[in-house]
Amino acid sequence: MLELLDWLGGHERDVLLALVMIAAGIWGFLTIASKVADGDTQSFDRRILLAMRRPGDLAPLGPPALLEAARDVTALGSMVVLGILAFGAAGFLVLEGKSHMAGFLVVSVTGGSIVSVLLKDLFERPRPEIVPHAVYASNSSFPSGHSMMSALTYLTLGAILARDHKPKRLKAFFLLSAALLTFLVGVTRVYLGVHWPTDVLAGWAAGAIWALLSWLAARRLQNRRALEPA
Repeated sequence: MLELLDWLGGHERDVLLALVMIAAGIWGFLTIASKVADGDTQSFDRRILLAMRRPGDLAPLGPPALLEAARDVTALGSMVVLGILAFGAAGFLVLEGKSHMAGFLVVSVTGGSIVSVLLKDLFERPRPEIVPHAVYASNSSFPSGHSMMSALTYLTLGAILARDHKPKRLKAFFLLSAALLTFLVGVTRVYLGVHWPTDVLAGWAAGAIWALLSWLAARRLQNRRALEPA
């Protein structure tokens, strides 16, 4: 306990900010989940979803090239792509002599995927049926697995890369790139008709919470020398 208090005292600003963001994320997720369960988001969800479709045939707005691009982008949030990326990053960390950090990354991403599945099974929200799906989608809708997994994976990787580089512009580049990828994946899930907007918002919140918890755990373990330093 004393070691934990010493660590908190030495990282008070960063840790406090992370804890505030985690609390805000939990509050946001629970608020969305409660409103979804009560049916209060139906009007909002339908309005946003239909705004991305042509009034006549309910096809996605824009030319076929935009639809194909959306399919390519949404694949960046799939379990296959994220799994390859996570294990590739873990392999890189092993080659850098950071095998413990590599194991931590794999455990973090794997744990997040398990939580995502459990949340879907808990809420069992049906996927949108008011527009045709432009890509294949299975299981339940809330929260968006692509949005959650892209948030936790890209933000975690962005944080690891940021801690390994001193220039502030590089740190900002890694974190902003991770946030942009997460945002694009979430938007394409709605554009392709396989998720309600509130599914994506909840997925972003859950993924960010998991990424922040992983970041705090990594810093704590590095302080105890259980993980390699940045």
